[in-house]
Amino acid sequence: MTRYQEKLARMSRGEDTRADFILADAKDADMAGGLNAMGLRRGAGGHIARFRSRAEFMAEIRRVIAQDVVDIVLTSASNMQALVAEDAFGASRIQPAVRLNDTSDLWRVRGASYGTQPSTPFRSASLHGVPAALGLYSMTFNGDATRDCATLEQFRLFRDHAAAQGVTYFLEIFNPGEGRIEKADFGVFLNDMVTRLLAGLRPEERPAFLKIPFNGTVALKELCAYDPGMVVGIMGGGGGAARDCFELLHQAQRCGARAALFGRKIIEAEDPVAMISTMRGLLDGRYDPAGAVRAYHESLNTAGVESLRSLENDLAVTEPVLLAGAA
Repeated sequence: MTRYQEKLARMSRGEDTRADFILADAKDADMAGGLNAMGLRRGAGGHIARFRSRAEFMAEIRRVIAQDVVDIVLTSASNMQALVAEDAFGASRIQPAVRLNDTSDLWRVRGASYGTQPSTPFRSASLHGVPAALGLYSMTFNGDATRDCATLEQFRLFRDHAAAQGVTYFLEIFNPGEGRIEKADFGVFLNDMVTRLLAGLRPEERPAFLKIPFNGTVALKELCAYDPGMVVGIMGGGGGAARDCFELLHQAQRCGARAALFGRKIIEAEDPVAMISTMRGLLDGRYDPAGAVRAYHESLNTAGVESLRSLENDLAVTEPVLLAGAA
């Protein structure tokens, strides 16, 4: 069994500890932004040189797999097919996962504004011959009955196809885009839509776990307390200061979340492998958020990697949603 499977089994039995918190590296950005989502290569002095090539992006994925600290590595179907073909996972205990759909609000391509438009369900990847037994399905509710019914209908069809192919999935639900739902209501709207959705699913149809945005401690505590049998995970959002990354993990874990899938917070770090090690240390209780920042900077100094921010700046919480819960 992979580490992810063992942790999930302990959670289902109610025997999990903080060490069983599931940590995933979301390397599926090519399904969202294409070339510009590969992360930036930095030249001398840390200045931006260019976007990573696919080969460089794949090399970063292999580094994370070789480290064997995260529990899940999520990629696009094309990249996972290449990794499996070369036996990149080898003897690691990491669970491979594939993004199985790409709703239109995910598209972050240059010159367009899909992210500000109502979400339209869409799926590029085929479930036939998918190169991983675990997949991610994503949806976004708009607060519009016609659109949201269409989203739920596509989700029902997906569940039928996944069951027929023997594919398990975890479910990602984004905050609504601009329009009908006030930003202050994102947390309660999402909580009600998630629990309403799950109420219609038989146990064998339910996702292995959830991946949702962090809408503050009140909303997350409410959702985690609703059903202890439901594993709630958070997504990472943008890159930002190191303290934002560690503070988000810390607050989410305190609220009852048991999984985190971070993409840009890892790929945009000065040293993604050092960032992952420090994240794991915080989740296991070795650091508080400020201590994690200091430990990360020590790792950078030891490796001779120049930090993009001073230690003082990296210790600051900059994301507004985290300020209220910061220690």
